[in-house]
Amino acid sequence: MRAMKLPAMTAEYLRQRETPVMDSLGFDERIGMMVDAEWRAREDNRIARLLRGANLRLTNACFADIDYRPNRKLNRESIARLSDFAWVKEHRNLIFTGATGTGKTWLACAFGTEACRMGLKVAFYRVSRLLGEMAAAVELGTLGKLLTKLKRNDILILDDWGLARLTPREGQFLLEIFEDRYNECATIISAQLPVAKWYDLFEDATCADAALDRIIHNAHRLELHGPSMRAVPGSITITAQPLQPEGQTPAPTAQ
Repeated sequence: MRAMKLPAMTAEYLRQRETPVMDSLGFDERIGMMVDAEWRAREDNRIARLLRGANLRLTNACFADIDYRPNRKLNRESIARLSDFAWVKEHRNLIFTGATGTGKTWLACAFGTEACRMGLKVAFYRVSRLLGEMAAAVELGTLGKLLTKLKRNDILILDDWGLARLTPREGQFLLEIFEDRYNECATIISAQLPVAKWYDLFEDATCADAALDRIIHNAHRLELHGPSMRAVPGSITITAQPLQPEGQTPAPTAQ
């Protein structure tokens, strides 16, 4: 078993051999326990590799820690509908918008964590750093390799979108990413600016039309509200309007 690289199965075999009560179990049951141990270990290792590769900014964010207190008005149905990640299989996107500190990055990382646990490949980038990497890749002649690497991710998380205007070159970089992922992969974007103002981020209007057309119209949107989460250390609380299909106006929320 060691030669075949089955360490968990080996450990379970040794545990059984050193546990007298195991003698009362049948062969099939004991071999089943050994196989289960190896399977669980491999799944745990695979998830750990996915989480390391995702490079999430907040590694402890998860759905279980979302605060649903009534005064926060976070719609459980919106999260529940998205938590099965069917939207990834449909090659759709998620867009989180809201003021600073309302939990956009945390929620994006929570989706990233849960996606890794489901076996999906995720990559997290701050937009400014990704654009810097792409500019460096152009100088090194490795832009194509970087784009291929990005496309291999089932979910690409772009954090801090819209903090600065995009030069024509940067707009072209993002267009290349969105073109590669359109109808093939999913993207999560978190931004302070509302989607209606994204067009103005691009210095090149033609590039803006092409890039946003590939990322907005097939996206689910959540707008986050409430006070900054950074005001209370250790708290994670967000609010959002119920998930609405693209093109529909959200119903008014009772105050």
